[in-house]
Formats: sequence, C-alpha cells, structure tokens
Amino acid sequence: MVYVSEISITRPDEYGSELEKMTYEALTTLDIPFYQVATGEALTMEDCIDIDKRLGIEVVKTIFLCNQKKTQFYLYVTPADFKFVTKDFGKKLAIPRVSFASAELLKERLGVIPGAATIFGLLLDSEHEIQLVFDRRIAERDWYGCSSGSVTNYMKLATKDLLEKFLPYTGHKIRIID
Repeated sequence: MVYVSEISITRPDEYGSELEKMTYEALTTLDIPFYQVATGEALTMEDCIDIDKRLGIEVVKTIFLCNQKKTQFYLYVTPADFKFVTKDFGKKLAIPRVSFASAELLKERLGVIPGAATIFGLLLDSEHEIQLVFDRRIAERDWYGCSSGSVTNYMKLATKDLLEKFLPYTGHKIRIID
C-alpha cells in the first residue's frame, strides 16, 4: 500500500525532479486545471492502485521505447492493464521491432527514472525526436491520470486539455492506434 495525500488543486511546495517543476509551470502557463496528490514512492502499476482510488481515475501506463540503433524514440501511452508486446506495437506502426529504452535513455530523454515516465517528458524534447503514440482508449477518456514527473506525485487533468492545449504547446503530434 502506497501513501497517497488528499487531493490538491495547487502546485506542490517541493518538486521531486526538474521535470516536475517544468510540468507545473507549463500547466499554469496554459491555464490547465489539475488535481494532484503527493505519494509514497510509486514505481509499478500495482503501486498506483491507491492513487487511482484517490484521484477517481486509472493512471495510464507510459512506455518509453527505441529502435535497436537508439535513433528513433516512441512514448506509448496505454491503459494500465494492457499487456504490451513490442512485436505487435511495431506491426501497428509499420516500423521495425522496438525495445524498452534503458534507464539511462529514460533519464537523458525524458528527465525521469523508471516508473516515472510521463507525457510531460515531451517538455524536454525540443527537437521533437520522440514520437507520441496513444492507445485509442486513452485518447477517448474524459480524464488523464499520470505521474507529474516524479515517482512521488501523480495528477489527473482533462484529456481534452492535454490534447488541445499541452501537445500544441510542446509541438508534438499524436498518433492514435487501436
């Protein structure tokens, strides 16, 4: 069981990473309302069960992938219970097989440690080298729940705000797959 604070609609007093600080600055700049909770260290989808209950949503699974040469990168957002198979992902995108990116690449490209991969890592991808891929079920949800850029803070915000305000702000395009 992971500690989960009461819900807040304000920024945290302290940040668990530089990316988390950037996340809240971007949301404030874009006037995107959010609900956030401070948590104990949550590294797995099982750790997120109590977070889901508190926020009233299901936190998404965010997977960071790359090709063998580590020259193409993909951020895949899918439901928490989705059984991910790299071969199937490659077929859906008509790309060569991909693999999970290393902890070093995760830190370098998204500014986080394993367990904290988040769409907000796109704030660090000014060259737009990371391709964003959403499972259609996530894109169609009213609410989007995820890490804010650390393993000790999670949030929910309207999916519409994420797609219509945040992504244009970062300049990233989204590809939606079934």
